[in-house]
This record gives sequence, structure tokens and C-alpha cells, in this order.
Amino acid sequence: MSEVSGIYDVVVIGSGPAGCAAGIYAARSRLKTLILERFAPGGQLLNYEKVENYPGFAEPIEAFELARRFNEHVDSFGVERIQAEVTALEVQGPVKQIVTDGATYRAKTVIIASGATPRALGVRGEREFVGSGVSYCGVCDAPFFREQDVAVVGGGDTAVEEAVYLTRFARKVYLIHRRDRLRAAMVLQERAKSNDKISILWNTEVREIRGDSGVEEVVLYNKSDAREYSLPVSGVFIFVGLSPNVSFVPPAIGRDDGGFIVTDENMRTSVPGVFAAGDVRSKPLRQIVTAVSDGAIAAYSAGLYIENNEGMWPTVSP
Repeated sequence: MSEVSGIYDVVVIGSGPAGCAAGIYAARSRLKTLILERFAPGGQLLNYEKVENYPGFAEPIEAFELARRFNEHVDSFGVERIQAEVTALEVQGPVKQIVTDGATYRAKTVIIASGATPRALGVRGEREFVGSGVSYCGVCDAPFFREQDVAVVGGGDTAVEEAVYLTRFARKVYLIHRRDRLRAAMVLQERAKSNDKISILWNTEVREIRGDSGVEEVVLYNKSDAREYSLPVSGVFIFVGLSPNVSFVPPAIGRDDGGFIVTDENMRTSVPGVFAAGDVRSKPLRQIVTAVSDGAIAAYSAGLYIENNEGMWPTVSP
């Protein structure tokens, strides 16, 4: 594996909303910046159809279009981008080493904006039927279930929003929630409850997903009457939270019980020169607008760190 010569002021890991904002603000500060992204630019935005709560867009905007605009804005500042997966991060000392599947990069500061991945439900049959009826992205897979019955598991914004979206294709959508009330925003709840195609199964847990070559039914357990029963469906869409993308993050960088990176209000982690932004960070609200804010603050803080510690890099300046 090669080591890239020279050193960046800032290396941003991820190009979702947080990574894009970090790249823009770093470039505006005339910092030599690199963005590393393992998949397509846009992050979790690519899993959604429309965005209706981002300031400045009174009418909902297509998620793909918003992602395109974010990245077009980044490109307008000439920020260097490389598609690569980060496999390790070495944070000892003033120069950080970012190891990818193709090369190793060096930087004065690192902004971790690697996002999060939909969490698995962890029931029997889930893993076996991924791609054959089990999905974590309604926008991606809804067209495969035209005029079929499907189940959506979860009670937050994403679950309810995706359930409503699925009614465009499915014959019937069962929204399965383990509690007696949804956690989603009221406007989303109202849409779901007023949609004739959606039936909400309260106080219900998924015990197993069954089928032959594809999903045929889910085994459910109703906690109110302690009853277990089977529900015939062709698809199961799971939205029960997120797991942070931190496989490359060393133990020196503090995390909470869920694995999310702990920062202060300036996005500083427990390691000087390393910052975190967006869904990978421990925070109460994960939205596009909060991710963008995190990214801007992280880039600003990275610039201050470089300015206040310039003497640490006497022989490795760009």
C-alpha cells in the first residue's frame, strides 16, 4: 500500500451532509482539504425520496437533488475527493495517518463524518432474506413490491415516512411498533393514520422472518395479550435505529454506549486534532440540518486547532 506524499490540513471521512459542510467550510478557510468517501457522495440522503424539513425549501426537494447540490457546492471550491474506504486511523502524535484500502494519507486534523448504518433487528431469518424480501431502504426497493403486502418495523420518523412512501406501491402496509405510541413527528403520524393502506400493529414485536426463496411471513408477538401469530407478507422493511460507522475508529477516541463518538460543542473528540460531525456523533437529534451544522463547526474548530498549534508541524507543511 502506498503512502501519499505531503500532508493535508484537513481530511474529512465521509461526504454526506456533515462531510460536505466540513469540506466547504474548510476550503473557504483556505485549508488544504481532502474528502474520502467509500460509496457515492450523499450519505444517507441517497436512501430517501424527498426532504421537506430543510430550511430554504418550502416545497419538498428530491433527496438526490439535495445531495447533488451539496456536492456541487463542494466541487465549486475545488476540494479534492477520493473514493476509498478508510480501514484504520492512527491518531498518536501531531500528524494523523488515515489508512484506506488503496493508500495512506497524512493530515494535521481529521473530521470523522462517516455517518451511520440502519441497525439490524436481530431476529431469525433477517440476515438470510436480505435482498430477498428484507430491506432497510424503502426508496431503493419499494418498486419490487407492487400490489403486495409488506411490513415496516419501527416507530420513528424514518419508519413512518417509509411506510407512507411504500403505499404508492404496496397493496397493504403493516406498521409494526413495539410500543403503544409512535415516536415520529406528529405531521408524519397524521399522514400514516389517515392512510387507508396502512394498519398499525401496536405493542407488537417481530420474532422471526420466514420463507422459502423469499419472505413469505413474519412471526409476531403481541405484548398486550401475549399472543404469537403469523402475518403473511412479501417484504419486511426495517427501521429501528442506526449503528455508527466506526469500525476504523481507534479506542483512544471516546464513544458512548451505542458506539457513537463523543464530542464537545466544538465537535472536538477526546483526541486533539480529531473531530466528529453528523450521524456518527453522540447527539439527541440526527437530521440533515444538524449534520450540516456539525460539519461547519468541525471545520471551524479544525482551523482554529491548526492556527493555535502551527509549531507542531515544522517539517511537514504542505
